[in-house]
Amino acid sequence: MAITSRDVARLAGVSQPTVSRALRGDPRVAAETRARIENAVAALGYVPSEAGRSLVTRTTRRIGIVVSDLTNPFYPHLLGPLHDTLEQHGYRMMVFAERSDSQVSIEQLVDGSVDGVVLLTSNVGSPLPHELHRRGLPFVFLNRESSLGLGDAAVVDNEQGGRLAGIRLAELGHRRIAGIFGPQTTSTGRDREMGFRLALADSGIGLPPELTRRGPFEFDTGYQAMQELLSLPTRPTAVFCGNDVVAIGAMNAALAQGVEVPADLSVIGFDDIPMAAWETFRLTSIGHNLEKMAAAAAGLLVERLASPAAGAPPRRVVLEPHLVERATLAPPPA
Repeated sequence: MAITSRDVARLAGVSQPTVSRALRGDPRVAAETRARIENAVAALGYVPSEAGRSLVTRTTRRIGIVVSDLTNPFYPHLLGPLHDTLEQHGYRMMVFAERSDSQVSIEQLVDGSVDGVVLLTSNVGSPLPHELHRRGLPFVFLNRESSLGLGDAAVVDNEQGGRLAGIRLAELGHRRIAGIFGPQTTSTGRDREMGFRLALADSGIGLPPELTRRGPFEFDTGYQAMQELLSLPTRPTAVFCGNDVVAIGAMNAALAQGVEVPADLSVIGFDDIPMAAWETFRLTSIGHNLEKMAAAAAGLLVERLASPAAGAPPRRVVLEPHLVERATLAPPPA
């Protein structure tokens, strides 16, 4: 026969409701009582029923994670610390992976299967944040955010990061500089491009359309764009890429055409994912603390779930970026 919470209560010498409160982490349960209950749970091998607990508490202790591209090596580095922080607070993750957040059915999220949602890959005009807000399901933006002003968010200062890249390339003496940016439908693509353009403008450097490319934050975007840029009559001497994956694609295209990095072409990425530091790439990148950003998003959502005050203003945690200089920067060729 299956072990029940009543069996735990009998062994621990307490009531069944006390067992339930202790297993929920209720602070009203005395430490000594909690210890007896935990010992009884261990001795009996008791596993609480999530279904039964949900019926009593009207919560699932599950958080939905909406992400559109798990093939991008950037996102696994967010999912790890996100999982760890949520687990510390007694929550589990459910990943909703679609090609875009517009393909995620709102019914999947508001059917009572999750208590809250983390949005990793939102587009600026996505209807999903509005629907979550309208239906009262707490959510938090991680990495990207929408333009609606809804929901808490944990992000990096993308505009400042773009500025840092532009400032450094100008300092090195580059004047024919290209940009391979992310989609303007994303806050990351839009803001990184804006910061980069502003920094170049401050140095009297233009960024003409012929040196500008945009596309998904993918390897192929960088590879194809760099092929096009290197086919121009006058090649760029430097390029800023919307993220590290795009930058690695650009470096591979340069290598395929016999263009040396950084002797012939300087390259800067964004995010400083662990792969950027590999000896194969040694990519200069705009870094920020991925673990801290993910943990901050989880913390914001847990706090919102603990105190779901209607009308409480959205909160933003904004991380400062920094330049991580490696082996892909040099002055322009003579």
